[in-house]
Amino acid sequence: MLPGNINPRQMKAMMKKLGMNVEQIEDVQSIVIKTSKGNYVFDSAEVQAMTMQGQTTYQITGDIRFEAAAPDIPKEDVTMVAAQANVSEEKAREALVATKGDIAEAIMKLAQ
Repeated sequence: MLPGNINPRQMKAMMKKLGMNVEQIEDVQSIVIKTSKGNYVFDSAEVQAMTMQGQTTYQITGDIRFEAAAPDIPKEDVTMVAAQANVSEEKAREALVATKGDIAEAIMKLAQ
C-alpha cells in the first residue's frame, strides 16, 4: 500500500532518484529461517529485495509457522533409559524426545 495519493509510477521514480531498487522475487515456494530453538517456515511467501547504497534487504510476507527443533539426545542417555526401563533403545529415544531429553521423566513414562 502506498501512502497518500502517490501513484505507483511516481513512487518508482522517487525511489530511483534516491538510488533504491526494489524487485519482486518470483516463484518462491517456501522460506525457512533456522534457529537453535527451531525453524520459522513461510509457505508460499512473497519476497521483495530492496537494494539501497549497496545494501540489499529482503522483505518477506506470508503465513508463518514454527517447527520446534528436536532435542539433541546423546547415545549414552538413550542407553541408560533403555536399561533402566527395560525397553528397546528405539522406545527409549522416543520417550526422551517426548520429554525433551529429561531422563527421569522418560524412565517414569516408560515404567507406566
